[in-house]
Amino acid sequence: MKILVTGSEGFIGRNLCLRLEEVGYNDLIKIDRTATEDELLSAVKAADFIFHLAGTNRPKDDNEFQIGNSELTQKIIDTLVESNLTTPFMLSSSTQAEYDNPYGKSKAAAEIALNNYVQKMGAKAFIYRFPNVFGKWCRPNYNSFVATFCYNIASDIEISIHDPAAAVTLVYIDDVCSELISLLQNTSLSGYRTVSPEYKTTVGEVAELLYKFKESRRTLITEAVGTDFCRALYSTWLSYLSPTQFSYSVPSYSDQRGVFCEMLKTQDSGQFSFFSAHPGITRGGHYHHSKNEKFLVIQGSACFRFEHVITGEQYSLDTSSDSYTIVESVPGWTHDITNTGENELIVMLWANEIFDKSVPDTIPRAL
Repeated sequence: MKILVTGSEGFIGRNLCLRLEEVGYNDLIKIDRTATEDELLSAVKAADFIFHLAGTNRPKDDNEFQIGNSELTQKIIDTLVESNLTTPFMLSSSTQAEYDNPYGKSKAAAEIALNNYVQKMGAKAFIYRFPNVFGKWCRPNYNSFVATFCYNIASDIEISIHDPAAAVTLVYIDDVCSELISLLQNTSLSGYRTVSPEYKTTVGEVAELLYKFKESRRTLITEAVGTDFCRALYSTWLSYLSPTQFSYSVPSYSDQRGVFCEMLKTQDSGQFSFFSAHPGITRGGHYHHSKNEKFLVIQGSACFRFEHVITGEQYSLDTSSDSYTIVESVPGWTHDITNTGENELIVMLWANEIFDKSVPDTIPRAL
């Protein structure tokens, strides 16, 4: 299957071409700004499916909107008609097509041309009026405020916000690509289509989240980056870091027992850290009323001891990095851990809440 992608070097085009190749569509015809008209028209005639992503949105002269959007689309369609082809056609339009401005008019004209092609030739066509698309590889300081914010904040450049409350609708590049690729398997639903999910937010909320992402390297407190908009925006933010920003240091505390190091804190699911202990060293010796922890020995061997603070009931268990076993602290039980090996003990630790010095819920009590 020969798939033509116009605008292949653009933001959506680069992501789409990579995703297409990942799922096995390797016969791609990539057309970018360097292609000649003959190369474009030859590609149109050879294609089994057309993703028309090329267009003009930031020209020096408004006349270029017409040339790069409606006239280019018409030229491709005329070639299909003259060649008696009914090639399925996806058009990248814009929500601006509903507005009376040069850019919107050029996009609306492209849509009309494509709809005429459908009526005349009986071809399948798919029109997407994309809202703001965001994600990796989008050019900053061009036509995406998200890309500009990510780049500037990562580069310690001040951002400008005229109206923090301005409402925006965003779609994520991975969702865009998944939607477009699905057209290759199901071309029965022709017409106007949308990408799901759409994220409704404001310019100010986007900026606030990005600053929190940046600040998290200092506070170690991460946002809820595992789902929905926050996940997509965080992935986008990371893509604007330079290689020299790929790493950062976290605080560690050492004494005669070993080292304690915090890695990550969450808003509502606790924190991750690790500690070490020299041979024969015992750490802990306290209990909690509500706080709970999970321990995992990742190097060495250890003995965990427990004692109920009221009844005095005792329990102990041995574990090591030879058998990955989670050991949990239980409220109301004093607990400690002793390095029973000959080498340094390293233990990964998760606590269900961030440590608060003012309310530590950690009561010293020796076993």
